[in-house]
Amino acid sequence: MTSAPLALAEPVPARRSDARRLPSLTGLRWIAALLVFGFHAGTMRIIADPGPQAALGAVFTLGLSGVQFFFILSGFVLVWSARPGDSRRRFWRRRLAKIYPNHLLLWALALAVAWWFADPVDPVAALENLLLVQAWDPRPGYFYSINTVSWSLSCELFFYLCLPLVLPVLHRTRSAVLWTVVVAVPLVILALWPGQVLVPEESRWWFTQVFPLVRSTEFWMGVAAAELMRRGHWRGPGLPLAGVIFVGVWVVTSQWVRAELWAAVLSAAYLLVITAAARADVRGDRSPLRARPMVWLGEVSFAFYLVHVFVIMTLLRLTGDWGTGLPGWWGPLAVVGFLLLTLALAALLHRYVETPMMRLLTARR
Repeated sequence: MTSAPLALAEPVPARRSDARRLPSLTGLRWIAALLVFGFHAGTMRIIADPGPQAALGAVFTLGLSGVQFFFILSGFVLVWSARPGDSRRRFWRRRLAKIYPNHLLLWALALAVAWWFADPVDPVAALENLLLVQAWDPRPGYFYSINTVSWSLSCELFFYLCLPLVLPVLHRTRSAVLWTVVVAVPLVILALWPGQVLVPEESRWWFTQVFPLVRSTEFWMGVAAAELMRRGHWRGPGLPLAGVIFVGVWVVTSQWVRAELWAAVLSAAYLLVITAAARADVRGDRSPLRARPMVWLGEVSFAFYLVHVFVIMTLLRLTGDWGTGLPGWWGPLAVVGFLLLTLALAALLHRYVETPMMRLLTARR
């Protein structure tokens, strides 16, 4: 990562109204969602044969960091797209309208499936999950309850609550301080590994991977970078070089870097590709992430993320292959099938739940 300054580009001009949406960042959302899907496809043992299973695991070893990608991207996009004169109430209403309808539907479906399989459901865990406060509860079985991936929505909800309170201060903060945040976050993430010895052993995974205060560091990294770019003070590689750095860091990290360093290294690589993609949209440079298929995939990525574990787990339990996997070529074919099925369901969820509910809930009263 120390070689990045060798390819510094010119500062990005301040944001103009026609680049508010940044479609390349929408395309990046699909890449982040795909990383998480690949990781879960490997860890949930859809494939029984050791060879293909090992290959899938090797490719998506770092896939869990796709959530980190989402958090950094979320901070960047929300600051970049902030509307002048927007009230806190309108901001919070838009954010809730975006995440809550899909979450509520998946929450209800997960409870229905639990009832079908006669799984015990803790009422407190169910209520925490419904209200999206489960990430604050360190007890095993609570922060990963009901629809397990919704823990990240609990973190996002905390970020959403904080951002409108911070924005007035952010706009007055000196650029040197913002650069300090960008540089310091990977170091803070790195310090969490020795720092977790201060936390009870049974809560260490929760502390480093789930706790909203800890995970907010990645969000604020994206926030600081967006404000720097908004001012025209951001420096960084262009999209082609950032893409090469991203792939190179991914390969090197997965093969030769110790696990406790992964999150710190990847946070820097993710930020470089996010800012490079944003600059490509601002300047009108070519960007494959802006292609219509990638933008569509990015638009359904939230629904895809929410539904993928639920679909895989439910179908494997129905077929009796949960915990054992599918033999031979059935395993890899099932991974592809799960990908396509989840994508189809996500498209329906996006079209018939997410989009209409956003229109309904954000309509001016």
